[in-house]
Amino acid sequence: MALVEPAEILGRTLPDRMTAVMFDAHGGVDRMQLRDIAVPTLAPDEVLVAMRAVALNGFDPMVLRGLPTLPCPLPMVPCSDGAGTIVRQGAAVDPRRWPIGRRVGIVPLRPGSGVVGETLPGLAAQYCAVPQSALLALPDSLSFVEAACLPTAYGTAHHMMVKRARIARGERVLILGAAGGVGTACVQLARMAGAEVIACIASDAARGKLEALGAHHVVDTSRQDLLGEVIRLFGKPSMWGGGGVDVVVNYLGGDTWGRSLACLGRGGRLVTCGASAGPEVTTDLRFVWSLEIEIVGSNGWDVDDQRALYALVAEGRLRPLVHAVRPLADYPAALQELIDGGVIGKSVLEPG
Repeated sequence: MALVEPAEILGRTLPDRMTAVMFDAHGGVDRMQLRDIAVPTLAPDEVLVAMRAVALNGFDPMVLRGLPTLPCPLPMVPCSDGAGTIVRQGAAVDPRRWPIGRRVGIVPLRPGSGVVGETLPGLAAQYCAVPQSALLALPDSLSFVEAACLPTAYGTAHHMMVKRARIARGERVLILGAAGGVGTACVQLARMAGAEVIACIASDAARGKLEALGAHHVVDTSRQDLLGEVIRLFGKPSMWGGGGVDVVVNYLGGDTWGRSLACLGRGGRLVTCGASAGPEVTTDLRFVWSLEIEIVGSNGWDVDDQRALYALVAEGRLRPLVHAVRPLADYPAALQELIDGGVIGKSVLEPG
């Protein structure tokens, strides 16, 4: 792994102060502030990372609003995903493995403690203190922006599509919420597996980008009936076989659940990793038993998913869909755009 400007970093006097995005209380985007705060001091097993890119996720607005079941420390720095350069080491850090100048990605998961940007302070700052156990060296061909896109959204999609749903070549895969970070990742991973992809969107704005990612069919559910389109394309699902799709990806829940379940053919699989439209759903069990349908849960991702994604991008087999790259000061505007449904793919900030 190449180092980044090691001589320059070694000779640089690091500042005592830095800029960070923070909120003191739960609420709306107006709670977000750009603050001048002290650069973190390091525990013995930590390094100081100069953040080069951080990415927003669909969960960020929920953390800002506040969830009763998710304790969030206040004041809070948002963002779970990021990448940067090591500029300082704690006394117990292995200097050969994590030298000054090493380009690194950050694993947001802290077993036993929580998740960065959710229950632990996040990465939307110029510098972050990171345990050496939460570092991954970046391949030379992987950019900071690409690395910041991958952990949460692409990691969740990789765990769901590869490990849980086991998408296979030739299968028909229906993806709801296909325009978001997880959705666009699912489209790409399904295409990589050799599946026929049906991408569902809530407005026609994302159609061109999803077709460019390789979606074979795009269904605008704001004006097209989901089940009707599946039947038109593939025939009506039958207990005797034929018709419908092989896999449905539905992390929306709510009133989308029953209609999407009805799209599955015999032996089909519905995989879910969330319920952004609501956890209370209605399941018609007649579909489940008569068509021998599997309902598969997928909970987040792990460090092996993150490593696998770094390798896929570094090898040129996968490229994250980047919606926009902005300076850190634009975090409130980027978050509002995410809330308004205007983001297709991943929104990235560069702390500078």
